[in-house]
Amino acid sequence: MEMPAPDSTILSRKPEIVARLRDLLPDDAVIWDEAETRAYECDALTAYRCPPLAVVLPASTEEVSAVLAACHDMGVPVVPRGSGTSLAGGALPTADCVILGVARMSAVLDTDYANRVIRVQTGRTNLSVTGAVEEHGFFYAPDPSSQLACAIAGNIAMNSGGAHCLKYGVTTNNLMGVTLVLMDGTVTELGGAHLDAGRLDLLGLICGSEGQLGVVTEAVLRILPSPEGARPVLIGFDSNEVAGACVSDIIRAGVLPVAIEFMDRPCIRATEAFAGAGYPDCEALLIIEVEGSEAEIDEQLARITEIAQTHNPVELREARDADQAARIWLGRKSAFGAMGQINDYMCLDGTIPVSALPQVLKRIGELSRDYGLGVGNVFHAGDGNMHPLILFDANKPGDLEKCEAMGADILRLCVEVGGCLTGEHGVGIEKRDLMDHQYRPDDLEAQMAVKDVFDPHWLLNPAKVFPLAASAPRREARA
Repeated sequence: MEMPAPDSTILSRKPEIVARLRDLLPDDAVIWDEAETRAYECDALTAYRCPPLAVVLPASTEEVSAVLAACHDMGVPVVPRGSGTSLAGGALPTADCVILGVARMSAVLDTDYANRVIRVQTGRTNLSVTGAVEEHGFFYAPDPSSQLACAIAGNIAMNSGGAHCLKYGVTTNNLMGVTLVLMDGTVTELGGAHLDAGRLDLLGLICGSEGQLGVVTEAVLRILPSPEGARPVLIGFDSNEVAGACVSDIIRAGVLPVAIEFMDRPCIRATEAFAGAGYPDCEALLIIEVEGSEAEIDEQLARITEIAQTHNPVELREARDADQAARIWLGRKSAFGAMGQINDYMCLDGTIPVSALPQVLKRIGELSRDYGLGVGNVFHAGDGNMHPLILFDANKPGDLEKCEAMGADILRLCVEVGGCLTGEHGVGIEKRDLMDHQYRPDDLEAQMAVKDVFDPHWLLNPAKVFPLAASAPRREARA
């Protein structure tokens, strides 16, 4: 993944830049020693690393505003960072940038149970939002696999989803308002604790903008009453394609589970060795969860079972109590960590029409054989959000490049069957140079024109999202 050469002028001014930042923040909120900045040299796409010029850790919107205004004045690029769990290189630094981390901004600012909203600083982790309201019978619906660690800031930047997005939607469906700081330090409020703001849908523009337009410091989130009950069922199949066809048939029948998760044999084996969830020995399995009253749950699971039986499952296991439900979910929640125990991997997230699942799963298997690289599939099958994990050896020359080429072929395939490059991980650097496979030049120009409005000097999150060739004139104009 090519990155632009750092600006030597900025590098030479490091003492001046650090001094300016230290005037604005407490001593422990500015990191500039090279050994210490290495903690921020990459995000979860660890194949690519670059220590930043400096790191700042503000604790308030006011401090974020002061930092951005100063960097704008000095012409220094800024890379916003939540918890660093991005799988697409969305928070990868450049050597001439300042990382702006929001990890110290984790407070709950207001909770309104009557109107079902909570206002938080965006450094707060996803799971801890539910933790703040669950004793009152509420929860925050989006649940990425990294929800224990990922920050709301990153969820908003990438429009994250999770296992339960089939019923509850992704971040944009649960985001009501933000406090946004522009690159010049201007602070603005978009949306709020109400349904829809008037005029342009700027909130919809910010959600999923990957730190290209501003830094979100506070968020108003929708919270929901906890369901009366929930129950998962585990269904094993003798092929990936048959499991994909079952998912397609469930959706076509109009059944709306809260989640439909898919795992194939490599993931099943890895998670069994790692977590011992008691999964069957099969080629693919689905975890399907429904919720509601006991009567509603029974009715929905009966319909799902009826559909599944037409595909000759090798095992069908319905949870009968909380312990069995937890064990069904244990392997799925452990899948990414389990796969990391056996190999380096690159995790993709192209999204496809559910009806194309059998075709795409078959083609991924063919690509795996063609490239000689293993693939584990674990993903949100209900909305077609694929997460193939391509296994490679980071210490073997040429393996990373082979992995990248295979990943590009899979993502092109997603677009060709009517899907898109990303469902929730974002474009970052991983898919940046594939954007012109999904968008025409005038589409990309329109998107870059929006960035021109919010960040005219192109200082925010440089070299991400837009192909380098397309964005070069704007970046060069900044310099």
